[in-house]
Amino acid sequence: MNIRWKPSVTVAAVIERKGKFLLVEEHTPEGLRLNNPAGHLDPGESPAQGCARETLEETAFHFTPDALVGIYLSRFERPAPGNEVPTDITYLRFTFTGVLGEHVAGQALDTGIVRTLWLSPDEIRACAHLHRSPLLLTCMDDYLAGKRYPLDLVTTSASVYKP
Repeated sequence: MNIRWKPSVTVAAVIERKGKFLLVEEHTPEGLRLNNPAGHLDPGESPAQGCARETLEETAFHFTPDALVGIYLSRFERPAPGNEVPTDITYLRFTFTGVLGEHVAGQALDTGIVRTLWLSPDEIRACAHLHRSPLLLTCMDDYLAGKRYPLDLVTTSASVYKP
């Protein structure tokens, strides 16, 4: 059997202010979990544009990516209700850092997002059991290690923007 492997492409923001990082608390199939502002890349947008959109939707803050922190590949299995075989899920995550802009007062947060919060690296490490993904910690540690790559490392063909 020839099955094409198709990882889900996601984008995430590592946003630090005064030694604390902006996270979201969200409902997941595993319960309430913490994550970077993150989500799936939508058709017709570059990874940086997707990251700006997801950050606004999940935090009500404008965000302008100015560097790529890293590109990550992760895989896990999620129990599938009514099925003995769990669902095999793979994510290809583009993680950015940048400039946090203005908060949009009154903007509802994306479905499933309970709240935003600012946590220190020690607080984030202390609640690893609540992380939606191990990439939350990996991306933060890469950011703290000074990993920054130019945005033009990721090229988006003009064909992506055509209907």
